[in-house]
Amino acid sequence: MTRPKVLISDALSDTVVQIFKDRGIDVTFEPKLGKDKEKLAGMIGEFDGLAIRSATKVTEKLIGKADKLRVVGRAGIGVDNVDIKAATARGIIVMNTPFGNSITTAEHAVSMMLSLARQIPQANASTHQGKWEKSRFMGVELFNKTLGIIGCGNIGAIVADRAHGLKMRVISFDPFLSAERAQELGVEKVELEQLLARADFISLHTPLTDQTRNILSAESLAKTKPGVRVINCARGGLIDEAALADALRSGHVAGAALDVFAQEPAESNELFDMDNVICTPHLGASTDEAQENVAVQVAEQMADYLLKGAITNAINFPSISAEDAPRLTPWVRLAEQLGSFAGQLTGVALKGIHIEYCGDVSELNIKPMTAAALAGVMRSTLQDVNMVSASSIAKERGIAVEELLCDVGGIYESYIKLTVKTAEYNRSIAGTVFSEDRLRIIQVRDIDMDFELTPHMMFIRNSDKPGFIGSFGQLLGDHGVNIATFNLGREMPGGDAITVVALDEPITDDVLAEVTALPHVVRAKRLAF
Repeated sequence: MTRPKVLISDALSDTVVQIFKDRGIDVTFEPKLGKDKEKLAGMIGEFDGLAIRSATKVTEKLIGKADKLRVVGRAGIGVDNVDIKAATARGIIVMNTPFGNSITTAEHAVSMMLSLARQIPQANASTHQGKWEKSRFMGVELFNKTLGIIGCGNIGAIVADRAHGLKMRVISFDPFLSAERAQELGVEKVELEQLLARADFISLHTPLTDQTRNILSAESLAKTKPGVRVINCARGGLIDEAALADALRSGHVAGAALDVFAQEPAESNELFDMDNVICTPHLGASTDEAQENVAVQVAEQMADYLLKGAITNAINFPSISAEDAPRLTPWVRLAEQLGSFAGQLTGVALKGIHIEYCGDVSELNIKPMTAAALAGVMRSTLQDVNMVSASSIAKERGIAVEELLCDVGGIYESYIKLTVKTAEYNRSIAGTVFSEDRLRIIQVRDIDMDFELTPHMMFIRNSDKPGFIGSFGQLLGDHGVNIATFNLGREMPGGDAITVVALDEPITDDVLAEVTALPHVVRAKRLAF
């Protein structure tokens, strides 16, 4: 088996290089390559994985030259330097390390809050100048103050924990924070307007999205408690900087501590000239421990994917744990085959895809199976669709995707049933995984059957009448086409029947036309797997 190859194009530690080598992966370490676009483009086609920080720009143009690339690993949280859409279209997994620098970022936010409360940077600068302005730098205590956290995910939760140690009251606005999780964190869950009105300090810990952009706007800042102090160590763009500057000048906002800015590098900004603003150059993750943690984490994640198929912290695909990967693999293959079978038989536009996971398979992570099934269905008409891009393509095309988990019924302990829905009809196919990971089709169009998929097959819908099997076999024999397996199922004696035949070689268009013309044949279709 060929060893996977990984390129490291940014400055990661020697430990990362050794992790790849120890896991049996060939690694090329060129820490300055990310700044040389032409050289990187000339090399990228050789590699299965690309490990980066922020210097390397993974553009659509670069992805177009990455013929073998399967995974991009970003050591850090932000993936602004990766074209996610282009990577997804090519089936490339994009991973980040959202938790490797959580403690470091949370500690920076708390440090900024303490510095803001006691004006430490300003007092330090004054004292260095030989001044002794004790009365000028009157601070405020954090004890018994209310901290409002916008976004109580991993980092926000750590900040809340540290704030409790400072004996602060903590409230949080986060639409995804459950009541149970809030109770566990000792945080009062509130709406945004309540947070604005009550908080003495506001710390932002939410991603930058269309919903969170300028979440602290002029309108929002006007609703804050007079004398509020604002800390942002999350993302530039969460605060309307011009509106914040106005609020600081008026005194409504007593101070701000900012580690991130709407435009970075932030070489100029009207906030820089304000005495009541503390600024740092995006240092949230800048500790030796955090930099090493995220680099080691991304190496382990990439190695697990390339060697085991495990997917962790992917931006564009559901996670698959290393423990689940061996169990999931045959079911993912089955889902893709069911989708491919149904897709090749569907000649009209899809309205929806319904997938039932019954029995033990329903206890597994179904998202990768659904992605595989969608890819299989759509690949018959869309050449570039893959497991990574399938879900987004289905959404773009208005194809409704339904998933149903059910208890097992019937003779099979576990199975997947896929139904394609069109304006004209619904068609289903079901399959299971037997021992030794053998895949079997067990039902087509609600007719019980039992067969394996092979590279060259033919599907025939026919009437259950005497003479069909003989004339069909004779026709293929006359053309020198050998039948490997023959599977027949029917609704009832004399009713509709389905024939699925495995062949040693593909049939020609002329042979297909002759089969279609046979008596009792309603439809004949060539299938390839």
